Amino acid sequence: MVPWNGPRAKVQIKLSIQRLRTLQEKKLALAKSSRREIADLLNKNRIETARLRVESLVQDDIYVELLEILELYAETLQARFGLLDASTGEEPEPSIADAVCAIVYAAPRTELKELQVLRELLMHKFGRNFSLSLTTTPPPPSVPSRITSKLKVFVPSKELVDAYLSEIARGYGVDWAPEPAPDEEEAEEGIEPLKRDTKEDDSDYDQGSEGGGNEDERGGDKLDNPISGDEKVEKGLDVKKQSKAKSKSTSPEKKDASPIPPPAAAAAPKKLSPEEELAQRFERLKNLR
Repeated sequence: MVPWNGPRAKVQIKLSIQRLRTLQEKKLALAKSSRREIADLLNKNRIETARLRVESLVQDDIYVELLEILELYAETLQARFGLLDASTGEEPEPSIADAVCAIVYAAPRTELKELQVLRELLMHKFGRNFSLSLTTTPPPPSVPSRITSKLKVFVPSKELVDAYLSEIARGYGVDWAPEPAPDEEEAEEGIEPLKRDTKEDDSDYDQGSEGGGNEDERGGDKLDNPISGDEKVEKGLDVKKQSKAKSKSTSPEKKDASPIPPPAAAAAPKKLSPEEELAQRFERLKNLR
């Protein structure tokens, strides 16, 4: 184990950051060429081989994400190197604890020698007990979950592989589409038309026919008991009496109405005296003039 040396640790952090960036660029360039090869496989209809290549491509992408996170933690130690160098206990300061634990736990799972040398320096800095606590399986809670999630070994799901293949085919102009799942095929066939419940309809029809039969029976009862002629006359008289009573109640009484005066008789011509007759004659003569 390399003993702790402040200036050397500072240089080693800087070298680790540079190597992390270089390795990321290298992995990204390899991933780009791998995508081009996968597109060629799709164009040649070698689907199974393309799927296997995509699975390794997914793992490479996850590894690049791990390198990015480690680079971030290394930059954290570089920015807070004063706290790191001044630490004297067996536990790092809370502000740098995640960075120290992440590098000590994940450095052996990378291909960077510079990062592994930095790990040995940190293990010597914080003691044997701290170092052994970070080498257990499963990892302790002090290791950030974003590191442990990137170090899990798993086989990518079919949906993830199809998504990668679809994006690669679209990016390189290859005519390819994933095969639909059996459930999707059944959904595309369409939904069966709803079947009419004939039992309920028949029951409704039977109820309606029974109701009609009851009405017919009632009508038959009426026809079986016809009204006689005398009853019709009595009923007609009763109706007339009722209508007369209504008209009397609504119309004003004749007694209360004021009687209309008879027209005045023509007045008999009055007999004139001889003097009046003479005066009328004079008046007529004046009018003639």
